[in-house]
Amino acid sequence: MEGEPGLRERKKLRTRQLIAETARQLFAERGFDAVPVAAVARAAEVSEATVFNYFPTKEDLVFQGMEAFETELLAAVADRPAGEPIAAAFARFVLAPRGFLAAEDENSARYLTAVSQMIAASPALLSREREILARYTASLAALIAEDTAADPGDLRPRVVAHALIGTHQSLIELVRRRLLDGPPTDHARLAREVRTQGRRALDLLEQGLAAYAAKPAADPGEAPRSGRPDRRGTARNPAHDDAAHSAGPAVV
Repeated sequence: MEGEPGLRERKKLRTRQLIAETARQLFAERGFDAVPVAAVARAAEVSEATVFNYFPTKEDLVFQGMEAFETELLAAVADRPAGEPIAAAFARFVLAPRGFLAAEDENSARYLTAVSQMIAASPALLSREREILARYTASLAALIAEDTAADPGDLRPRVVAHALIGTHQSLIELVRRRLLDGPPTDHARLAREVRTQGRRALDLLEQGLAAYAAKPAADPGEAPRSGRPDRRGTARNPAHDDAAHSAGPAVV
């Protein structure tokens, strides 16, 4: 079928998935800082150079699903219905359960808990997580500025983006605190708490942002959009969504 990846692309995707899954398993068992990239390569039966071809840094082995998350977040905001403010579209996307909160079995929940604990224990991973969230903020601010035709000196798009991504970051921290509290966490109960706390926080923002950036109705003569490229100008490839359930910023 047209649009499906070819054999070469599928082989590359399988190799990428194998390396990522191997790395996450080793990191969860031994800790991120205790596992060199060479050990990941040996366990995945590939060369160390091959690992770096797919993942430029060691931290990317943990956070490699975040590009898909960013693309989906931007699409959810950009393609919101006419009349819907950005804050409401953001809330609908971010409060949807994913990662640990969407785990359907205890093995998955335990694994994702271990990954969250690993991130919390590693200064290198926490630093990279902050970099990723800063990238989210910049991408969202650029989209808001475009949608509102903001002047270059208008600070409001960045202020709004910081507030929204800051809420997302606070929810990540909430989940991580609960997972680190000690006894096994009831992920269904935690998912309800995240939705409640997130809804309260976003309601607070919406009280001040409700009238800002409501999407105008489409021009009757305008052709509907079939999709939106990501902010780097390339169309989203579903084949790259292999790690949409990573336990980094997408955990909530």
